[in-house]
Amino acid sequence: MGMRARKLIGTVVMLIFIITYALFAMVVAEGRITEAPKLVQTLGYIVLGLIWVVPLMPLIRWMAKPDKQP
Repeated sequence: MGMRARKLIGTVVMLIFIITYALFAMVVAEGRITEAPKLVQTLGYIVLGLIWVVPLMPLIRWMAKPDKQP
């Protein structure tokens, strides 16, 4: 599979994942974090804001790998 195809597929998967994750994070932030102390709220928002990167790193590496030479 060529790099262009990988990037297209990866971009679509990333968009779907990020939209789904954003909805999940909003539900968690509205339901659980608002009742917590300020320090826990801050840490929760930091974790929710950064954790989405972890599952997408393998996808980004796959998208960026060079094409095989014939």
